[in-house]
Amino acid sequence: MENQPKPVKELTYNQAIGELDSILRTMQSDSCDIDKLTAYTRRATELLRECRSRLTATDEELRSILEGLENN
Repeated sequence: MENQPKPVKELTYNQAIGELDSILRTMQSDSCDIDKLTAYTRRATELLRECRSRLTATDEELRSILEGLENN
């Protein structure tokens, strides 16, 4: 993880998932720095919230599009 990570809102969904994967691998490794565990957890939580929000928004948009097809 970088010293100054990019704001979560500026990441693409794939970048956010990639960073989450990287954080997870770091936290699961034997060399995980316990002093950074809180920062890793905080960042992972931010990333998860943003990904969940984007997935929910995409799901709602797709449902709306499909509903429009059914009504035609």
